[in-house]
Amino acid sequence: MSVEGKVVLIAGGSGALGRTIVPAFLAAGGRVVTADRNPSTDHSDERLALKADVTDEADVHRLVDEVIRRLGRVDVLVNLVGGFASGRVEDTDVALWQRMLTTNLTAAFLLSKAVLRQMVTGGTGRILHVAAWAAVEPFPGAAAYIVAKSGLLALINVLALELKGSGVTVNAVLPTTIDTPANRASMPEADPATWTRPESIAETLLFLASDEAAQINGAAVPIGTGGGAKPAAKL
Repeated sequence: MSVEGKVVLIAGGSGALGRTIVPAFLAAGGRVVTADRNPSTDHSDERLALKADVTDEADVHRLVDEVIRRLGRVDVLVNLVGGFASGRVEDTDVALWQRMLTTNLTAAFLLSKAVLRQMVTGGTGRILHVAAWAAVEPFPGAAAYIVAKSGLLALINVLALELKGSGVTVNAVLPTTIDTPANRASMPEADPATWTRPESIAETLLFLASDEAAQINGAAVPIGTGGGAKPAAKL
């Protein structure tokens, strides 16, 4: 799939998943901007790395304004920001609860809201989030994480209804456990052959970002063969 010439804002692009997603979008012709608290030092004509806290509303607005000022617009938003924490409801304190909601849901809300007006005005745009299969098929022991990812799916459904007919679409991917170095280290006895390959996530996101996916809105695409496997601890 091609995103030739499109301005692609990738939040969390310096994380483990971003190491696969960012090169895929660059190879497909995207003009990529990554946004992270600790941005990459890899700057080029095709990639711009910016510092931003995407859980802070003012910083998100500053980020989007800077991208528009430098590159003219945002065509595609790819949100890779997320985090995992274990704990049953009875063992979850308010601080952990708030952290999971902020990282997995509030960041998605702020990023989506910040790019919406410009995309709707232009009559086109793609908003893409990485959710989790656990939001569809929960498992015990990660209450705050699963509730936050379930809220992300609800946000996507609401946005899809609000954006219907605007030319802007919002979709998500639902990976099972992602094959990252951090997950291999934390689960050394598991079989990573059943986990979700980052390349599969990249290919799906590229399709959803492309012109060919213009009629797909509100989709949540499962990726992975591990059934209800524990989701990625780190993106």
